[in-house]
Amino acid sequence: MAATEETETEPAPPGADPRGEPLLRTRFALPRRPSTFLRRPRLVRRLDQALRTPLTVVGGSAGSGKTLLAADWAAGLPEPVAWLTCDPLDRTPGLFWAYLLQALRGAGLQVTGGPADAGRVDRRTLTRLAAELERRDHPAVLVLDAFDEAATPEIAEQLEFVLHHAGPGLHLVLVARCRPLLPLHRYRTSGELTEILDAELAFTPGEAHELLSRHGLHLPPHAVRSLTERTGGWAAGLRLCALAARQGPHPDVHVQRFEAAHSALADYLLAEVLERQSPATQDLLLRISVLDRCCPELADALTSRTGAGAALAALDRENAFVRYLGQSWYGLHPLFAEILRARLRERHPGLEPELHSRAAHWLRDSGALREALAQGAAAGDWEFTAGALVDDLALGQLFTGPPTQELSGLFARMSPDATGPAPDLVRAARELDRRDLTHGLARLRRTGQTLARDASQPPQARLGHALLEALAARLTGSPGRAEQAAERARGLRPDVPAHLLDDHPEHTALLLTHLGSVRLWAGRFEDARSALSAVTGGPGGAATALPRWEALGHLALIDQLGGWPGRAEHKARAATAQAERHGLPRRSGAGLGTLVLAAVHIDRDELDEAEALLDTADLYRPAAEDPVTEAVRVLARGRLRLATGDAVAALAAAETVVRAAVGSPWAQDHSALLAAGAHRALGRPDLARKVVERPAHHRTACAVEAARARLAEGEPQQALALVGELPETDRPGPAVTVRAALVRAEAHLAAGDETPARRLLADALLTGRRERLRRPFREAGPWIGPLLRTGRLRELSDGWLVTAAPAVDARGHGTVRYRATVTVPTGRPPDLVVEELSARERDVLFALAEMMSTEEVATELHVSVNTVKTHLKSIYRKLAVSRRADAVRRARDLRLL
Repeated sequence: MAATEETETEPAPPGADPRGEPLLRTRFALPRRPSTFLRRPRLVRRLDQALRTPLTVVGGSAGSGKTLLAADWAAGLPEPVAWLTCDPLDRTPGLFWAYLLQALRGAGLQVTGGPADAGRVDRRTLTRLAAELERRDHPAVLVLDAFDEAATPEIAEQLEFVLHHAGPGLHLVLVARCRPLLPLHRYRTSGELTEILDAELAFTPGEAHELLSRHGLHLPPHAVRSLTERTGGWAAGLRLCALAARQGPHPDVHVQRFEAAHSALADYLLAEVLERQSPATQDLLLRISVLDRCCPELADALTSRTGAGAALAALDRENAFVRYLGQSWYGLHPLFAEILRARLRERHPGLEPELHSRAAHWLRDSGALREALAQGAAAGDWEFTAGALVDDLALGQLFTGPPTQELSGLFARMSPDATGPAPDLVRAARELDRRDLTHGLARLRRTGQTLARDASQPPQARLGHALLEALAARLTGSPGRAEQAAERARGLRPDVPAHLLDDHPEHTALLLTHLGSVRLWAGRFEDARSALSAVTGGPGGAATALPRWEALGHLALIDQLGGWPGRAEHKARAATAQAERHGLPRRSGAGLGTLVLAAVHIDRDELDEAEALLDTADLYRPAAEDPVTEAVRVLARGRLRLATGDAVAALAAAETVVRAAVGSPWAQDHSALLAAGAHRALGRPDLARKVVERPAHHRTACAVEAARARLAEGEPQQALALVGELPETDRPGPAVTVRAALVRAEAHLAAGDETPARRLLADALLTGRRERLRRPFREAGPWIGPLLRTGRLRELSDGWLVTAAPAVDARGHGTVRYRATVTVPTGRPPDLVVEELSARERDVLFALAEMMSTEEVATELHVSVNTVKTHLKSIYRKLAVSRRADAVRRARDLRLL
């Protein structure tokens, strides 16, 4: 290949937000019922009866009383209830499921795993959750309040998947304004759904009378009946009327006004709730309406006064649409806040952006970065917003961690008028993340020039620039650029506040991963291993999950290139487990670990598994890859094509050009190996030898390939000379040494010396058995068959390379079967060869014997239906059948079942 010059998730501590914010325990707690709350036994009984169905929907318009009804019912259950109040910011699968899992844990359920990225959740995380719930002795009750705030078709589909597969282990209660996006018709048809909708939620005249009385409003029966009819029994309308009417001397007049005016709820609230407050309190409410939540100090900052704490407490006590969230924080009722914001714009045009800006600065100073960024963006102050991200050393969160998707969406709205190093760093980060190198590299260069001229810029900005330089070096294959970026970062770290480095471990982890990748491209394996090991041994958690996943994949590649498939497999599977535990996104591709596993399967002659992995990697391939990943992908695909007999395609892969600033020695050498193998397969050993002559001086694998070419040319002595003088500086692992031993054995056998050939073959079998290296024996050629039939060599190959028991056909004929598909006749005509089934294929085969459907097998094994179909295809081929029943029958004949 030539070269031209993307641990289980630790549960969040009680009350902690998976996005890093404090004060989310109110999201998981039952809402507090006010003193005027009216318990309605008829609805509580309906919810009790609903426990007999897996799904309950409490749906109604805003203010219909659905949330307090569900909370009152849940509080009376004997077992703890998992409660989650959904939020519009949860409309990404990763955040939604992170909160849902935390709600289950808060109710005492032992659930594992969780997503790390805000933008997605892995299906295996959902499968594991459903399985854990399904094993429960009694159902867990989960209430999702305001579900429509977070619901998207994707989230609804995922929730329905968990509900369906959790079986009797889960009772789900959805509280929402809109009809949930779940397939309710199926649940309704099967009698598995209980619905409590507006008609049932509406207050009866008797209930309305008691509610109004609890608010201190005593009206005659006809007035109550009239009010109930006019409001349709709407809880919020009744309560709003009571709150306003009790403050005046003539409640009947207020009720009549409400009935007769037919004005919008907004008009009523403004006239009868807001305007009843003192001017100072009115101003306070208008100003805090721009916030999702506020505390007295933040409210004081917006009003430029003091005393907000007392006013907020009084409003909470009066149930004036201000509720206490805990830990000195308050929140406005959403409808009330929306109406207040509209009034704010009318009374004080142009004040809203200023309030957002004040809030952003206060929140930034208080350490609430996420909320500060949101407020800064709402203010349109992009210099501040980008500066806060960069100065907090949080630029890396645009690439990794739960806030990634949220931050990317926020800065997608950044005005092109925003100027300065910080906005340009954010733009460059987003462009490089999208692999838009044309714009990203140019912007990064201009930003670097600006930083060099402006000594007043903080070290965090320069450190952020160094991180992006390292990423740019990785994407372009520029080792020198990466080393310079790492050196600048080392020099800047002492100038950065220590707490920022501690709070953002992802920054260092990302930089070291980029550095390790470029060092690997340059062939400096030990230096690369040093940088990458620092990442895998560094801080864990969701923030560093992505760089740790990438680092493990790169470390696996180093082992695989060195000829150590067992070590490579261990690290590659650790990378896969890391991705599954943290629900890492596919936007960065399937990862190097998947490609390395494919290469290991090729060495073990498990070609179906290798192709499935490569297909998966291609499916999630990003628009542009770094040179390391692209080279490995091309080489693995080429080796697979060669192993399946398509030498022309393998040769084309070897000639593929990977664009990079500098060439990679290992990529060039392994391309030469692939080309040489293709030439030999095409009957051109002379060309094969010429391709690897130069790298044979420094790379053992190439020297072995050159010796194989000599053997193909009928020159065993020259082959022995080549493998007798292997490079001193290259000490590869068993994937290479086994091939070297086989070449020596073949050369001795060709020279008429069988004794050393048998000894060398025995050594190769011992080493190959430890690593399950079947491919080198298949590649060895027909000379190996007769030797494997005899004596100790037969014993060494039995059980992993050769199956000793012959299979007999209807004519009484049989063969000894080699799991590398090398077949040795036993004196009878050969039957079909049976290749070894992988462990996962055996699991699928056992499931087939139990008459399970494809979907049931997928659920049982926690894999996708497409994966099961891939395994079935491989089983059919290996057993030489075309139907399920035939596969089971043949497996029993072969005593596989």
